[in-house]
Amino acid sequence: MAKKKSQQLKMIFEDFKANESEATMQPITETLEKNYMPYAMSVIVSRALPEIDGFKPSHRKLLYTMYKMGLMTGQKTKSANIVGQTMRLNPHGDASIYETMVRLTRGNEALLHPFIDSKGSFGKQYSRDMAYAAARYTEAKLDPFCHELFSGIDKNAVDFVPNYDNTTTEPTLLPTTFPNILVSPNLGIAVGMMCSITSFNLAEICDGTIALLKNPHTTVDRLLELIKGPDFPGGAQILYDRDAMKKVYETGVGSIRVRAKYTYVKENHSIDIIEIPYSSSIEAIMKKITDLVKSGKMKEIVDVRDAIDLGGFKLTIDLKRDANAELVMKKLFSVSELERNEDCNFNILVDGTPRQMGVKSILLEWIRFRSDCLSRELSFDLGKKQDKLHLLTGLAAILLDIDKAIRIIRNTENEEDVVPNLSKGFSITTTQAEYIAEIKLRNLNRQYILNRVKEIESLTAEIKELEEILRDELKLKALIIEQLKAIKAKYGKPRKTEIVYDAVSTKSVDTEELFFQDYACRLVLTRGGYFKKLSAQAMRGTDEHKLKEGDYVIYEEDTDNRGEVLFFTDRGQIYRTKVSTFDLCKKGQMGDYIPTKLEMEDDEHVIGCKVIHELVPDDRMVYVFENGKAVRVSMSAYETKSKRRKLSGAFSTASRPVAAMYEKAKEPIHIFLCSASGKGMLIKSTLIAEKSTRTAGGTQIFQLRGKDTVDVATSFLEPLGPDVQKCRKLVVPSTGVPLGKLNIKGLG
Repeated sequence: MAKKKSQQLKMIFEDFKANESEATMQPITETLEKNYMPYAMSVIVSRALPEIDGFKPSHRKLLYTMYKMGLMTGQKTKSANIVGQTMRLNPHGDASIYETMVRLTRGNEALLHPFIDSKGSFGKQYSRDMAYAAARYTEAKLDPFCHELFSGIDKNAVDFVPNYDNTTTEPTLLPTTFPNILVSPNLGIAVGMMCSITSFNLAEICDGTIALLKNPHTTVDRLLELIKGPDFPGGAQILYDRDAMKKVYETGVGSIRVRAKYTYVKENHSIDIIEIPYSSSIEAIMKKITDLVKSGKMKEIVDVRDAIDLGGFKLTIDLKRDANAELVMKKLFSVSELERNEDCNFNILVDGTPRQMGVKSILLEWIRFRSDCLSRELSFDLGKKQDKLHLLTGLAAILLDIDKAIRIIRNTENEEDVVPNLSKGFSITTTQAEYIAEIKLRNLNRQYILNRVKEIESLTAEIKELEEILRDELKLKALIIEQLKAIKAKYGKPRKTEIVYDAVSTKSVDTEELFFQDYACRLVLTRGGYFKKLSAQAMRGTDEHKLKEGDYVIYEEDTDNRGEVLFFTDRGQIYRTKVSTFDLCKKGQMGDYIPTKLEMEDDEHVIGCKVIHELVPDDRMVYVFENGKAVRVSMSAYETKSKRRKLSGAFSTASRPVAAMYEKAKEPIHIFLCSASGKGMLIKSTLIAEKSTRTAGGTQIFQLRGKDTVDVATSFLEPLGPDVQKCRKLVVPSTGVPLGKLNIKGLG
């Protein structure tokens, strides 16, 4: 069996090689033009983007199938039956059809005005885990609201095209009597473009459309007064930004900030979130809150649970007794999907071409579309009435001599001659004669004919009225206005999404500040570049610092978590970071290795650090260099317009910097210097000259012999012991004191 399979693969490979050698090379541009572009256009036009009626092809095929099934009235039918019938128009598999159907149902709560009246479990738009039941269990029919979708569809209001196998026809568009394109939300991803259309309130859209029908030059500012903003099926709140909203109305592109609604339940000390942004899900929100609790960033929260019931959406957050509910929600708004941007990208198909349009442009385009549909519908009615009037006029022609008509029929020998003889006898058309010939003998009497011809007068008036409407654009628009007013009165609902005009978005709130926790701590830096942030508990402990062999502490200071730390390096650079960016550790831990933590350059080492809360211009930095020189530089030299993370060229590197120490104004520090040859000296910082230029090389303070260099400089005198005082010098430059007989601790 294996041998046979190997032979088959060999034959296939040989055939492939033969075909490949015979094939000619095809340029990539030609491949794109012949293969990729048709596919891309098919996705854009036939799948992803909605047309001016507000529907994608999949939606339209489903709803039209239900309409033809008679589901506008009567009882519901199984969803599986609807899905099966829809495959006559949409042969893309039952699963995709049913998913399309789910979103249009009342049960899914994805639309402000659902198109399908449903029975059974259809999941929820706000939950990704709350799955819908199988199509064999659920039932559906068209919602009465769909009357507004199909009005005039049987009166030639729109074009029809053959379905995929030419067995039936389907409409290219639905003749919606309202701007459904802006009432039903739509999301689609095509090739190279996408659309994200938010839903608006039906009543407001009707008002805005009426204003444009009356005056096409209505301004966007006026539309903003009539159409307040998007209205989402899930409610929530819009944090109103007029400039951002105006941009959406003008261009169709932008974003709208949406925030969840909540109530505080004082008795249970809990928060009930009752409405969330449209594109959020309860699972994503719960996961984020759980992660925040686990990480210790939301210690105020005890529990979070899904409390959805028959009453609708509810997410409950239980709080600790001393928690501030308003502050908790402020934190959650800043980091979770309880507040987010709803993107707007109004890309729609107009006459088969994708166009990006603002709200005003879309409404004007819909008016053009609706005017065309209504004209075709009225033309259809006009034709029917004219045909009927034509027949009744012929019937009136025989009224004066009914006996003659009967006589012509009776005396005609051949059936096929009845119509021509009547036409000739009364000077009427063949169509009129055909109509008279079809009247039953019992109805060929004066009373019947008089009753019928009474309609001639009313028909004539109706025809005249229809002709006037079709001739006069203003009358046609007036009819559309009447329809929109009727729709608003019948189906209009109050807004679900509240508009908040004076709210502050969490975009303008410093998230770090919200979650910041202040506490006392101690900062420790070793000569080897290890940095520790110790808690108050760790400071009270008797444990000794864990250090690498030969390493020792060069800086230690008590502070709080609000400060910033400046790290000075031997490359003449200063790195700035917040104390809060470091985690608390114990004395028995090594701490953070600063060159790695701050992503310093290769072979760059820390020579000192200082915590500051604000830059004090009168304070100074003291730098000691390997060649025995030192300099004092005022902190005013480091004032910058912005808080830089890294400042290059902060001090001289003419000789390798050994130490950087901080000196407060009028509080000189004592500095101990040690050379590589084992000599030390202790001086007061006031002996070091101050320079106005921060890159100054300094003045000589330590007289060195030969190739000797300054190896250590520190103002942290505690571990050095009492004998260090024997190294004190009152003038500089000066030679050091041999350290061999002195008790100098902590220097490796």
